[in-house]
Amino acid sequence: MKIVIIGSGPGGYVAAIRSAQLGAEVTVVEDTEVGGGCLNRGCIPTKALLASSEIYSKAKDIGQFGIELRGELVPNIANIVERKDKIVATQVKGIRSLFKSWGVVLKEGRAVLSSPSVVEVSLRDGAVEKIAADRIIISTGSRPAVIPSLPFDGETVISSTDALFVSKIPQSLLIVGAGVIGCEFACLFGGLGSDVTMVEMMDRAVSGEDAEVSELLERELKKKKIKLHTGVSVTRTEKTGDGIRAFLSDGREIAAEKILVSIGRALNSDNLGLEALGIKTGNKGQIIVNRRMETNIPGIYAIGDVTGEMLLAHVASKQGIVAAGNIMGAPDEMDYHVVPAAVFTSPEIGSVGLRERQAVERGMKIRIGRFQFRALGKAHAVGEIAGFVKIISDEMTGQILGAHIIGPHASDLIHEIAVAMKAGLTAADIAETIHAHPTLSEGIMEAAADVDGAAIHVQKKQN
Repeated sequence: MKIVIIGSGPGGYVAAIRSAQLGAEVTVVEDTEVGGGCLNRGCIPTKALLASSEIYSKAKDIGQFGIELRGELVPNIANIVERKDKIVATQVKGIRSLFKSWGVVLKEGRAVLSSPSVVEVSLRDGAVEKIAADRIIISTGSRPAVIPSLPFDGETVISSTDALFVSKIPQSLLIVGAGVIGCEFACLFGGLGSDVTMVEMMDRAVSGEDAEVSELLERELKKKKIKLHTGVSVTRTEKTGDGIRAFLSDGREIAAEKILVSIGRALNSDNLGLEALGIKTGNKGQIIVNRRMETNIPGIYAIGDVTGEMLLAHVASKQGIVAAGNIMGAPDEMDYHVVPAAVFTSPEIGSVGLRERQAVERGMKIRIGRFQFRALGKAHAVGEIAGFVKIISDEMTGQILGAHIIGPHASDLIHEIAVAMKAGLTAADIAETIHAHPTLSEGIMEAAADVDGAAIHVQKKQN
């Protein structure tokens, strides 16, 4: 079986390796660098920069741990970016090594679908090569979305990609969009010393998360002196001698050295030859697929952001595994019921399953368990007490419907609940499982117990 995969992001490269493991002859076409947007312009570089920002922020407050810092503490943006680049380069090398190990052929160039069984590649050296395929997987990802009135210039108006390569820390930064990416960059640059202001059209930050999570995050952003204006938009801008001035829909004006536009992602489904082959797309350009990751054209599959299903790297990877399995005779379908997600703000956010609002809107009868991190000895020991665990369960069965964590290591902790949900376990099953002490995971155990009013470290509610 000859498979050609267009794009080598977290969906494409995983699909390539899985297909090769199952015995396919695999060719991957990539027009930038292996690893795609996630590795080169998203997940990994942002987390590397965030790690530097967090270390700097903690070092400034190191006195709370009884340690004296004698001397000046200064963030060196050149060294921070260099560290980020080294981490990315190491991961890129790792993927290339995996391709070589499994016999995956990499073609570096731009791909267009000539037919359901032929991919035409414009190689970097100017040559054009046609590759025959029994099956094709499209995994072309996404890019930062653009506001027509705020086009990127790479200097004053920047994208999330541009922000990864700044040569100096901006004294002031206006971030348009307080979603996941916007809030992460607010914490990143705010931690490094920028005066950060955020503007969001919705009524709260990270509006896709549980309302209680948004409320706590907004409080923590305020403590970090990050300003947030919700329910407003930027109507126009004008460049000044030292930056840019933004005019908001509520009449306010904000001056900043740079504007970072972070309003979501645009899907990379253009210029692939989809229309000529009759591949169905949606109103946002998403390639329509079924749960087997098949398009409406036999033999052509699509995975990752370009499908518009859930724009998460780990979802793309799972979709890649599902597509490879279906192509190679191991039938499989995507299940989006249990998909953990993480937001790398400070504090972190982890979520899985339904939000409380969603459960209520569906007419479900629910019970909720909550537990504050400030009640945990481990949270005090590591100096991170802000946050909570919230578990939503079915009132009748006790089965877990969703969970939300904001606090230290939330991105890691959420997976205990994800596994429990995948296995169909109840809140009581978690509560009755002995958790090591002192750990942050005890917060999950206590929240699960609180679903039934049995949490130990929760004060008795007064009638």
